[in-house]
Amino acid sequence: MTNTSNFASRRSFIASDTGGKITIVFLLALAIVVPFLNLVVPESNPFHVSSFTVTQMGKYLSYALVALAVDLIWGYLGILSLGHGAFFALGGYAMGMYLTREIGDRGVYGNPLLPDFMVSLNWQELPWFWHGFDNFAFAAMMIMLVPGVLAFVFGYLAFRSRVSGVYLSIMTQALTYALMLAFSRNEMGFGGSSGLTGFKDVLGFSLEQDTTKVGLLVTTIAALIIGYLICRLVVASRLGRVAMAIRDAELRTRFTGYDVDSIKLWVFVLSAVLAGIAGALYVTQAGSTSAAQFAPINSIEIVVWVALGGRATLFGAIVGALIINYAKSWFTVEFPEVWLFALGGIFVLATMYLPKGVMGALSEKWAKKSSQRDEPSTQESHS
Repeated sequence: MTNTSNFASRRSFIASDTGGKITIVFLLALAIVVPFLNLVVPESNPFHVSSFTVTQMGKYLSYALVALAVDLIWGYLGILSLGHGAFFALGGYAMGMYLTREIGDRGVYGNPLLPDFMVSLNWQELPWFWHGFDNFAFAAMMIMLVPGVLAFVFGYLAFRSRVSGVYLSIMTQALTYALMLAFSRNEMGFGGSSGLTGFKDVLGFSLEQDTTKVGLLVTTIAALIIGYLICRLVVASRLGRVAMAIRDAELRTRFTGYDVDSIKLWVFVLSAVLAGIAGALYVTQAGSTSAAQFAPINSIEIVVWVALGGRATLFGAIVGALIINYAKSWFTVEFPEVWLFALGGIFVLATMYLPKGVMGALSEKWAKKSSQRDEPSTQESHS
């Protein structure tokens, strides 16, 4: 009875989305406090937040958005994707192409049409797939469309063929590895292994200005909150309930008459679009993108963020991404020679003592307290 009560209390805690509300409040506070501490508080003040820190925060929150996308399909649909780094990178490349076109004749070679890497390779004209990226609206559409179309084609073929489990995970990783090899080639027209870099401004605002960096941070926070609300809406809807039924008993869900393949496909596409948006926000703040973004290890790291934060919680994915990336930055500065071992130790300890992630452990703790409060009232009613 106690286990049943704990489980019910935990479901009630998650359904009430207490953790999500706390996360949103934290993000809103971040969007208000950090700009104030950066733009208003003088540098001599110990509470001043540097522009470097603002940019780091923006990148961490971009990672949180792609972690949220992975948790949507892994936690609630049961699809372990080891290739979401590909969608993240494609969104980044789409944004990078716009930022590169924005450079214009301010490049090293002063060519108003061709990016510097094309001039150095003796290209005579702009490739057809670069046209339109001088317009931000077109680029914004491509940021969502390119990852979405790739996810649709890949998902359609995989799900209709009933590929699932570890085989699907391997296929997603093979996809991102193939894209890494392709984008590393100079003849592809994406800058080869060096990628796209040297960005100067976005929408006419200099990327070197503190106000632009703060604006990008606030934009990233807004995108993360909207992404969370969309995912939460999906999970709480009938579609989300069917998705969880597919996760827990796919064959039984098929037999009840649901179009399982279509449901998996559309949730997978939504997840890819969110990852693409995250990649675009990251590249704008990082200042460059390259084929290394497609590296399979990046996709694996995203899964680790979700696992540490708490699978099937949504807000846990955000927390996991922020914790691990902050720890990664801290260890690389404080312990540069052993930071890989330190992070590895965190992952091992988390797996051993927090198998349901940080947020999963907190949810269970909350459930136990709730059940202890409910037991006296139950006993009184029986008496």
